Amino acid sequence: MSTTRRSTRTKTTAVIPVPEPESDQDSSSELSAAPSEFEDEEETKPVVPAKKPAGKRKRSEGNEAGTTPKTQKLTKEVTTRTVQKTTKVKKEVKEEDEEHKCEHDNEDEDLADEEDEAGEEGEKPKPTKRKPRKIKTEEDMLPFRARTLASKVWLGAHVSAAGGPQMAVGNATKIGANAFALFLKSQRKWVSKDLEEDAVQAFLKNCKEADYDARKRIVPHGSYLINLAQSDKEKQKQAYDCFLDDLKRCERLGIGLYNFHPGSTLGLPRNEALSRIATMLNKAHKETKFVKTVLENMAGQGNVIGSKLEDLRDIINEVEDKSRVGVCIDTCHTFAAGYDLRTKEAFDSFWMQFDDIVGMKYLSAMHINDSKAPLGSNRDLHQNIGLGFLGLEAFRLVVNKKELEGIPLVLETPLANDDMSRWAREIALLESMIGKESTDSEILKQAAELAKLGESERTKVSEQVEKKEATLKEKAAKLIEKEAKKAAKLAKEVKDKASGKPVKKRTTRKKDIPEDSSE
Repeated sequence: MSTTRRSTRTKTTAVIPVPEPESDQDSSSELSAAPSEFEDEEETKPVVPAKKPAGKRKRSEGNEAGTTPKTQKLTKEVTTRTVQKTTKVKKEVKEEDEEHKCEHDNEDEDLADEEDEAGEEGEKPKPTKRKPRKIKTEEDMLPFRARTLASKVWLGAHVSAAGGPQMAVGNATKIGANAFALFLKSQRKWVSKDLEEDAVQAFLKNCKEADYDARKRIVPHGSYLINLAQSDKEKQKQAYDCFLDDLKRCERLGIGLYNFHPGSTLGLPRNEALSRIATMLNKAHKETKFVKTVLENMAGQGNVIGSKLEDLRDIINEVEDKSRVGVCIDTCHTFAAGYDLRTKEAFDSFWMQFDDIVGMKYLSAMHINDSKAPLGSNRDLHQNIGLGFLGLEAFRLVVNKKELEGIPLVLETPLANDDMSRWAREIALLESMIGKESTDSEILKQAAELAKLGESERTKVSEQVEKKEATLKEKAAKLIEKEAKKAAKLAKEVKDKASGKPVKKRTTRKKDIPEDSSE
């Protein structure tokens, strides 16, 4: 075996040997020292064995015998790259071994312990380096919980589609989801490769076997790049092409719903932006057959469209085929936009407004998220169920509202270390509240425990929001004061002029005079 290894190194000109299992003791230090070691060899062409450590001399002599300066130079370049790659691979393998060793040790710990582990595990790799992909074991494939197939409340989560859309079905089944969301392609790229036919067939097969009706229970999320309100023709085409590609992917997969963010006005008139969105939807509907385009309500940041129910209404009003358009209500976005959902009175009031302004018939899906930020903060910060400002009662109201049965209710809550068991537990928690009253002792106990766990994060974000609001108010007050002084001065000048008093001319400050004014 060692003979074969030596001949391989000679062909590739790599002089760092693969460590033998029995002699792995000092391999890490040798690998880290190797690059500088080869730089010394390049500078001093005649190698003097006596000046080098015996073990290293033996390895170097076996590879450098009969080499020319040109070969040595090439050897140095290849070796440097090989050393870097070997060191990286060795480190990643070591990290993977450590991760797999303790991967399932703490699966049943409570939410507080789970959040602490996230920080501890984050110390292993350097922040600038990407964490190595975990190799799935047989235990990873086991479901966290069984699906409640008879439930009329279709709870699920936005699961990973890494490896193809067919993989999302298994991920949804694993957490006990009765509905799910996924990305059909990279959400941060304009153009992606087409779906492979094998992946399409595998997706259809998996959905059938797992009993997921793709027309009703699956709601993909659109690309974050898409802004159908674009006024620039070139950018508008780019956004539309990306949007249409997603719709066609849905139809190949037999998916009946497609959720997307409406877009941004980019500072232009709002009514014009809403009309452009409707125009793009009308065009897309004519180029596709059945998929419903589902507008998501937003938190209200900057020029983003959709934080007001009137935005959604006005877009729908201009859509020609009303059967091809719907709405997805995100609980976090709703709360951040100023609509309260925390009590039965507030919850019922919101849905009355929604029905009056938009219409319940357009409700096609929901995103189920708590909020890290307080009411009306306009901050899109998702939190795990019960830990945020919404609290557990808001979600008890969601799962017990008859009008929300039979549509996808999708979790987009944060995960610690991509641990999907958290979604399984949240789905179980939400399902456990179906048919329960707000006075139920177990629900009250859980609500208090979860609220306590999320207290520090709520306090932190609340302070950030208050500080930002105070800064904005201070700026606004200064601006108002400045404008008031200008107005008062102008009014005085007008009054003095009308009464015949001489108007004091504005003195030009030295710094206001251009340098070439004397010319």
